Amino acid sequence: MHNDRTVTEARLKRVLDERIRPAVYPQSVPLTVTVWHAPGEPVPVAEGLAAGREPIEVGAPWGPPWGTSWFTVAGTVPEEWAGRTVEALLDLGFDENMPGFQCEGLVYRPDGSPVKGLNPRNQWVRIGESVAGGEEVLLHIEASSNPVIMDYHPFVPTELGDRLTADGAPRYRLARMDLAVLDRVVWELVQDLEVLGELMAELSVDSPRRWEILRAVERALDAVDLQDVGGSAERAREQLTDVLSAPAHASAHRISAIGHAHIDSAWLWPLRETVRKVARTTANVTALLEDEPDFVYAMSQAQQFAWIKEHRPEVYARVKKAVAEGRFVPVGGMWVESDTNMPGSEALARQFVHGKRFFLEEFGIETEEVWLPDTFGYSAALPQLVRLAGAKWFLTQKISWSQTNKFPHHTFWWEGLDGTRVFTHFPPIDTYNSRLSGQEVAHAVRNFQEKGGATRSLAPTGWGDGGGGTTREMVARAKRLADLEGSARVVFERPSAFFEKAHAEYGHAPVWVGELYLELHRATLTSQAQTKQGNRRSEHLLREAELWAATAAVRAGFRYPYEALDRLWKTVLLHQFHDILPGTSIAWVHREAAATYGAVTAELESIVGDALAALAGDAPAGGTVVFNAAPHGRGGAAAHGAALVGSRDPDPDPDPPTVRAREGGGFTLDNGLLRVEVDGRGLVVSVYDPEADRETIAPGTAANLLQLHPDLPNMWDAWDVDHFYRNTVTDLTDVETLEPTDEGALRVVRAFGSSRVEQLLSLPPGERRLDIETEVDWHETEKFLKAAFPLDLHADRTAAETQFGHLYRPTHTNTSWDAAKFEACAHRFVHLEEPGWGVAVVNDSTYGYDVTRAVREADTGTTTTLRLSLLRAPRFPDPRTDQGIHRFRYALVPGASLGDAVREGYRINLPERRVPGSAGVEPLVSVSDDAVVISAIKLADDGSGDVVVRLYESLGGRARARLEAGFPLGSASVCDLLERPVAGATTDGDTVALSLRPFEIVTLRLARR
Repeated sequence: MHNDRTVTEARLKRVLDERIRPAVYPQSVPLTVTVWHAPGEPVPVAEGLAAGREPIEVGAPWGPPWGTSWFTVAGTVPEEWAGRTVEALLDLGFDENMPGFQCEGLVYRPDGSPVKGLNPRNQWVRIGESVAGGEEVLLHIEASSNPVIMDYHPFVPTELGDRLTADGAPRYRLARMDLAVLDRVVWELVQDLEVLGELMAELSVDSPRRWEILRAVERALDAVDLQDVGGSAERAREQLTDVLSAPAHASAHRISAIGHAHIDSAWLWPLRETVRKVARTTANVTALLEDEPDFVYAMSQAQQFAWIKEHRPEVYARVKKAVAEGRFVPVGGMWVESDTNMPGSEALARQFVHGKRFFLEEFGIETEEVWLPDTFGYSAALPQLVRLAGAKWFLTQKISWSQTNKFPHHTFWWEGLDGTRVFTHFPPIDTYNSRLSGQEVAHAVRNFQEKGGATRSLAPTGWGDGGGGTTREMVARAKRLADLEGSARVVFERPSAFFEKAHAEYGHAPVWVGELYLELHRATLTSQAQTKQGNRRSEHLLREAELWAATAAVRAGFRYPYEALDRLWKTVLLHQFHDILPGTSIAWVHREAAATYGAVTAELESIVGDALAALAGDAPAGGTVVFNAAPHGRGGAAAHGAALVGSRDPDPDPDPPTVRAREGGGFTLDNGLLRVEVDGRGLVVSVYDPEADRETIAPGTAANLLQLHPDLPNMWDAWDVDHFYRNTVTDLTDVETLEPTDEGALRVVRAFGSSRVEQLLSLPPGERRLDIETEVDWHETEKFLKAAFPLDLHADRTAAETQFGHLYRPTHTNTSWDAAKFEACAHRFVHLEEPGWGVAVVNDSTYGYDVTRAVREADTGTTTTLRLSLLRAPRFPDPRTDQGIHRFRYALVPGASLGDAVREGYRINLPERRVPGSAGVEPLVSVSDDAVVISAIKLADDGSGDVVVRLYESLGGRARARLEAGFPLGSASVCDLLERPVAGATTDGDTVALSLRPFEIVTLRLARR
């Protein structure tokens, strides 16, 4: 037989594109269109519906950036269409290649009830299955003219990312606005040919099946009358019956499709637009659920459900109905799909608390799967939190983006810090926006790394980010792929059904231990420093507000602010979304985040102030109460307690530090515990620990060295830093000012480029710690600022704090996996040590760090350099990222053990508070072992008045401790994260006995007598 394969394949493409697809709508008439352009921000639906309209023609420009236009379309169904299926085709000027990233619309009936969304790949609205001739059609469209931020040439700086800087030029032209007859048979023929054509392209040219499909397609095309496609479509479909009914092989891979629309809660649009994106998408998929009985849809992020409930109650009513039917499935169990590297311990726990509680209260559903497809790496603390939240399965996708190493598993057990394991799936289809194309399905089969042990994978299916979710075409594909020779078997089903089957067949899956590090998007640990500082400071203020409000409620009858704390936690959790906290959203998002953090800070400071005033009592002359919110005692104040000081302070202050001129230039600081030498350049050239007789700084180097790198990654500007940035570095050694201050510190001022930095270096009395306060007036572009500490230390690993513990990472680059971690995340501390002596660097608001090693030629000693990442200046998506003034506090702690690193990390983030008063305040609870750290003290969320305490083992060892209640203890129980008792606790009077595994988290609920 002669090989005419390529001819037939080319014929299929042309006939589909030029003849068959256009015949899906064989007849159409134009609709009359009028419009009202809303001034400013979006208006309520009732106002948009009632506003006056002006005529507008197809082809007319509309829509300035971030504008809202209310269109009304009207028409009459022609008499000759009676009994036919009629749809409105409403094209706002879409580019079909950009679903989710441009204009969108939500269609309403005249009574204000929502119909469905309009998106680039979903432009139709059903008028009726069997319409009456002469039927009047009237629809309203709330259309948003979101500008395209990331265009065909991506990462180009643009001012369109904020309505305050965007121009007013229209971004779109109104396109087709018609009533049309839908020829369902032709539509089905399109689906047949697309599925078969795509399957055929994925089969080997040596495969008999490929040729069977080719010949069937050829016969179908022969059967199509190109001048009467509608009249010949059924004949053409008959030619495809046999190849479409051939069953899949018994060994065919099984794909569980789940309808999905990954919607970033903010990214290239502001939060307010996400509210509308969610409404449009859920309107779409609830309508599709009514049409397709086998379709199942899943949606994560409790915050997005809450937005629909608040802003689009009519859509929410449809969602609740579909949830009750089991076909609209809440998943994820988190408030948002948050970043998981940077949120603090309690914040990551509260993502589950507030997310799962919402689903329980609204739907009576206990979500069992954690759904995080798009987050930029996954903390090793997650498996334990997943299980403590009552979930048991985990899904991610983003690890497929890693640049260097291919992750070795698709279905596996993920083991976290403490040894907890969670059954995890990583879909081999390598997208969370699948359309079930032949290429995607075939890739899933080829890519699946568990062949021979497992047979199943999952495919989140639908256009995301406001692209409208799953389409009827995707559902049609799944129907054809349910049992089709040459393809994987595809069926829509709930995620829980997939996980149950996958777990049953592959319970012996391999184990991955530790973090799921994404070898990409490492710069998200540094971009938008102001957002990151707002998050860190809000987290610690929330800790203080809960602690002192609970203490004051028990001790002084203070009214515990349940509602305010619930609301404030949800606000902070929202801003931990994986494009807000990582600093990868448009300028508008980060501008609003800064204002929100300011408001959160003010309200939390008010709560803390009121609670402390209630605790401190009257304020006689000279009476001061020092409150310590940290989990370790200091300055006479117990952990989580307060001491009365001032005129009655029984403990004299330690000797103040001295500052004296240094031979050769510079100054020496000394507080009896450390001696620090600062040279004439204002650089730290020696930090001597007299107790250990040990020098901290590597010979011939200088610490607190600010270093500036060029920073233009190959792509993903705000997200990425590529390893080649290290090839070029400028050490900032020029000094404008070097002088002692009246407080015994050293002031160092430098200027570089268009920027300026001022630092204060000090040795606190009685502390073995060098404090560094840094203020940077930053006006650089595409630069990366680091603070370097070259240490005379031979260490093959760092301990970097993560949620509820620390994570070890190598300092060497033995393997490609090690080398890929050239920028990593740490919370409050990074610790390095040789046996018996270590060094910690603690911080109050940074996350990114790197470590490198070098061997010195002079003495063959090892210099291990730890650098904190301070600031970046990418230009996309925010062209003025980080411009302005930033303040950081960090400290060098020589001779630090791991326990010291934990303690100092908390202290720098939780400074003491001094309040006028006369009452010392005993801790509400205390723990006998410093290795056991209390992360939260609060009243139970149910308003019972019970005290809830969450604590964890912080050093990675076993711990036995006693928790002492500072109030009459009625009973104690161990709870899950949602404060639901799961086991009893051993008590003796007002004491609870504790026995913790390494990094184990325990939540206790203490009832008061």
